[in-house]
This record gives sequence, structure tokens and C-alpha cells, in this order.
Amino acid sequence: MRNCKFRPLRRSGGFSLVELMIGLLIGMLAIIVMMQVFSVSEGYKRTTTGGDDAQNDGAIALYGLQRDMQQSGLGIGGFQIIGCNVLLRPGVTLNAISPVTINHPSIPLTARDGGTDTVLIAYGNASGAAEGEKIEAHSALLPRVFTVAAAATSATASGAFARNDNIIVEPQSRPSPCGLTIDSVSDVTGANVTVAGAGVAGWSGSGIMYNLGQAPKVRVYAVHHGNLTVCDYITSDCGAAASADDAAVWVPIASNIVSLRAEYGRDTTAAPRMDGTVDTFDQTLNEATYGVACARVRVSAVRLVLVARSAQYDKNDKRLATASAPQWASSNAAIDLSGYADWQHYRYKLFQTVVPLRNMAWPSPDAMKSC
Repeated sequence: MRNCKFRPLRRSGGFSLVELMIGLLIGMLAIIVMMQVFSVSEGYKRTTTGGDDAQNDGAIALYGLQRDMQQSGLGIGGFQIIGCNVLLRPGVTLNAISPVTINHPSIPLTARDGGTDTVLIAYGNASGAAEGEKIEAHSALLPRVFTVAAAATSATASGAFARNDNIIVEPQSRPSPCGLTIDSVSDVTGANVTVAGAGVAGWSGSGIMYNLGQAPKVRVYAVHHGNLTVCDYITSDCGAAASADDAAVWVPIASNIVSLRAEYGRDTTAAPRMDGTVDTFDQTLNEATYGVACARVRVSAVRLVLVARSAQYDKNDKRLATASAPQWASSNAAIDLSGYADWQHYRYKLFQTVVPLRNMAWPSPDAMKSC
């Protein structure tokens, strides 16, 4: 019988506890480095995309505002109507109507952020002349029937007016004070235009009929709580302070817009040599010198700027995203952002332009003679 000899067991291979701890430490350091690189990379990514968002928001907002401003004055560009108070609907009157008004006094300060402007833009969508059509005759009884001069060559007013058009009628001699009303066309027969309302009291002789079309716009743009908002005076009372925070009245149309500034481009040439050329940019109409109508007729362009802010907050206190307030092409160049907390921790993009008021480009003979 063979003797069984027991061989000694070999020691099993593996990692010691110290080696495991060193491996875990190296792995943790590697993870920390990777997370640090990821955090920095993500920060740069958010900064870049935030700048892109600001650029997109600002460009879209400026496009809409500029488009409305280019339409301003259509249907109400005549010298006789500019500066009149117009009853838009029962209980809502817009004082001193004009194609563009910066900081209209009827708009409450609570509807805009501090250091920003409001811009009121009025225009119609009719195909008739902006200077209006001459009224040759009218009936004494209601509903009023007006015979317009647009029918002189075609024996019909249908080319300039249609049923349900919104119109404003005004005597040949401008009323003082000038109070007018938006009425509606109920019928057009040959040269006669039947108007549902009375238009204006004290009719005598001829007059002018302004056609605003079937969808006139009186829009007010304002920056409120960091958004560009718009209010339509035709459907809402933009002058009501109680509605300043109502999103159904002041509708947000672009986010991260922190400033809107605007200036009139005015002709300051002394009367009677008004030439329609922009001589200066400011917010002063100088109505005391020229009168309400003449001061507004002298505005043929508007300079404006929109300031968009990135959505990304930069929390680095040692390297602020914006060290000083942005500036624009104005005598009062600094953009006031002090109303926004931590404004220096964001990046900004300015969008500025000069918008010619094409419906005011050629002043009427009355304006040239009177202003």
C-alpha cells in the first residue's frame, strides 16, 4: 500500500486590502477629473446656447416690432387726423392718435419695467389712400350717407370702401378740440357710403373719410417682467392700470427681452420749409413749438433698440458675464438694467435699427404749408 504524502497548499493569488484602497482612490480621482471637465464643458455649452437663444429671441422680437412700425400710419397718415382723440369703442378713447407714439401718456407705468419705453403703433389694412377720401356731400339724418370723391371717375365707391370697413369721418375744418369716432360702413351703393354712427357732431360742408379697413391695429409694445409684451387697444383697454399684469391683455410674445428703447427721427427745419428729412433723434415732439399735429407729422423715422438676455446665469463672482451696461446709438446711450437683480451675471445682445415710416415719407401739401 502506497504511502500518501500530503503536499503543502500554495498560497492563493489576489489583491491586498491596501492595493484595493489605492485602486479605489485612483478611480475616484479619475471620476472627479472627468466630472470637472464635464462641468466646465457643460458651462461653455450653456453659455453658447444661451447666447444663441438671446440672439434668436431678439431677432424674432425685432422683426415683429419693425414690421408693425413699417405699416404705421396706413389709413391715418393724413395731416387732418393726426393728433386727434379717437373713440375706439364705447368707453375707450385714444388721445392724440398718430402712427407711432413713444411712451404714450395713457399707458400705465406698471405695464413696463423701469428704464424701458413703450411704443404705440396705429395703422389700418385698407387699400385706400392714407390721406383719406374727400366727402362731397352727406345726409342730415341718421344713419349718415356720405358721397365720396373716390366715385368721381368711376361712379362707385366700392374700390375704396366695403361693408364692415372701419372708418373715421372728419369735417373739412379740423374740430377744436379734435374728437373723432371709429364707425362702421353698413352699405356701399354707387358713390354713397352709409355709416352706422354719426361720426362727429356739427357737420357742415365737405369733409374727409379715412378707411382703416376691417382689421385696424392699435398695438402697444412694452417690456414687462423680462418679456416683450403687446396689447391691442382695439380689443383691450391698454390704459387700464388694473390690467397691467394680465397676460390676456398684455400678451408675452418674446422671452428674455429686458429693454426696449426708442427715439423719434424728427424734421426740425423751421416752418414753412419742412422738408421731411430727419435732422435729429430724441423723444421730444416739441408740441409747444409746432403744435400737436405738426409735431407728429415731422416724425418720419424711429430709432429703436431691443436688448435680449441669455437664460444662463453665470455664478462666477470673479469673472462677471457683463462688467458694464450695454450701450446703443443714442445721446443717452447706456441701457438701464438696474431693475434686474444680478444683471451682471448674464450676457446680452443688442438689436438696434432705424425704421423709416414709409406712410409718412411724403408730407401732404397741407402739412408742408402749415408746419
